[in-house]
Amino acid sequence: MSVVKIVIPPIGESITEVTLGEWLVEDGSYVNEGDELVEVESDKATLPLPAEQSGVIKIIASEGDDLEIGAVVAELDTSASAPAEESSSSDAPEPPSAPSAPSAEASGGDKNYPSPAAGKILAEKGIDANSVSGSGKDGRITKADAMAANKSAPAEKPKEAPEVQAQVPSGGASREVRVEKMSRLRKTIAKRLTEAKNSTAMLTTFNEVDMHNVMELRKRYKDQFKDKHEIGLGFMSFFTKACTLALKEVPGVNAQIDGETIKYHDYADVGIAVSTPKGLVVPVIKNAESLNLAQIEKEVRRLALKGRDGKLTVDEMSGGTFTITNGGVFGSMLSTPIINIPQSAILGMHNIVERPVAVNGQVVIHPVMYLALSYDHRIVDGKESVTFLKRVKELIEDPARLLLEV
Repeated sequence: MSVVKIVIPPIGESITEVTLGEWLVEDGSYVNEGDELVEVESDKATLPLPAEQSGVIKIIASEGDDLEIGAVVAELDTSASAPAEESSSSDAPEPPSAPSAPSAEASGGDKNYPSPAAGKILAEKGIDANSVSGSGKDGRITKADAMAANKSAPAEKPKEAPEVQAQVPSGGASREVRVEKMSRLRKTIAKRLTEAKNSTAMLTTFNEVDMHNVMELRKRYKDQFKDKHEIGLGFMSFFTKACTLALKEVPGVNAQIDGETIKYHDYADVGIAVSTPKGLVVPVIKNAESLNLAQIEKEVRRLALKGRDGKLTVDEMSGGTFTITNGGVFGSMLSTPIINIPQSAILGMHNIVERPVAVNGQVVIHPVMYLALSYDHRIVDGKESVTFLKRVKELIEDPARLLLEV
């Protein structure tokens, strides 16, 4: 027998420990080279661990385990036969073994034994594995069996009802408490946000932007833009472009403190905060200053989709020099975003609301957005922060300047 150990590979320069996510294959199953075996959750991203060779897998580590880089999570028997050969040799003895099924349960075989993923689903549903018929090898319960069990086991719910009722007050209000382990990503977010608050001299300056002109421009050309570039024209590209131009004029906002020195960047790697099912991630648009509006829109969409699907790489979330976060998509009117260290500033966008504004001495109703720039006062002075935000406001309110870069 030839056995190959499957280990946690190096993921990033600063990452020394990961959390094992959901197993995507069953223990004892045959996997092919390149098949995704398990999800590995690092400080920055959730990545799939593929099989480097084909063979039968033996799972060693459990879901939720915290493991160091290089830890063994499974073994592969690469000398095992392929599925087609296994099925042809195992089909013949199936009929005579059927009557002995009760003795198989008594001997502690795989009957009604769920895979790790199936066990997790059954536990969340509160369904006993003994009440589910497995369709896997030797009667093992697969993930599909567990997902379907919700429909075929309605009788389980009445059993749980008396227990829940006994724990609630007479008024019928629930007092249940659900306890979950913090994900590695959530722990990292908590650590970095606390560090940002405690290690920077953070202040926030505000301004408002009249969105009338940029919305009219977008309305006028959005169809032509989409036909030519095969992507919609949103506001994020306008603000990203405006920020890159403002960063050239106020380089301190694009700088970072490194010990007793300050690093100034002649490029703008702009991080775009994206909310995903697993938490907030910040993929980075590299050299955003060199991209046009269409290129920025395509990069934002690509990174957002990968973030939603949990497929962002560590490289795609590393090295940002400035960050933009848009709380307006959730209805936020105003907020003070926290700096994404070691950067020195972050721009917060908010929702667009029609408000009365003065235009050429007349009060008119225009769409207005509040902007917030949080900055590290150790490196960015008040004059610089106000100048930067004012420059972004000017570029958005007169979007022709974005194209002419004036």
